[in-house]
Amino acid sequence: MAQYPSKSIEQAVNQISRLPGIGKKSALRIALYLLKQDPAQAQSLSAALEDLVLLTRTCQTCFNLSDAETCDVCLNPSRDSQLICVVQDTRDVIAIENTAQYRGKYHILGGLISPMEGIGPSELNINSLLDRINDNIKEVILALSPTMEGDTTAFYLAKKLHEKGVLVSTIARGVPIGGEIEYADEVTLGRSILHRTKQD
Repeated sequence: MAQYPSKSIEQAVNQISRLPGIGKKSALRIALYLLKQDPAQAQSLSAALEDLVLLTRTCQTCFNLSDAETCDVCLNPSRDSQLICVVQDTRDVIAIENTAQYRGKYHILGGLISPMEGIGPSELNINSLLDRINDNIKEVILALSPTMEGDTTAFYLAKKLHEKGVLVSTIARGVPIGGEIEYADEVTLGRSILHRTKQD
């Protein structure tokens, strides 16, 4: 078991190492780095993390993360309200926004259908998506990762959305099979949005 020169360092390392992808050695480097900085920097980090946890909420319309009950994208009158892009989570929204190729609205599912993990349609934000479909919605883009779970979810959604009489498309396969949307480069992802194909 590692020995630390002080209880405060040990506590900091234990907490930092709980973050994904950070082991004890990396956590120790971060803790020692913070110790060398002006105390105000650590206090700013602490305040930002506290605000992150206490002030961030979920948009009531699209389930994106937001500072208010309705996110900036949903409130923006310049966005095309006739177009909804369906994604797995907020990281995918950020990736698509960084392409600057999409000007519609979003809907975040909060995951993908995965029978192996016990995740079915009822565990996702699917009913709320179907409730958003009305005569004003002209197209729903399924921007899901091209994995088995992503394809299963897209197939299920396409069937449900077709029953609503709305055009359903999927992003072009510029994203490699088995890849994740959030890791695709911006040019490839942007082209995938622009050259989307109709979902049968």
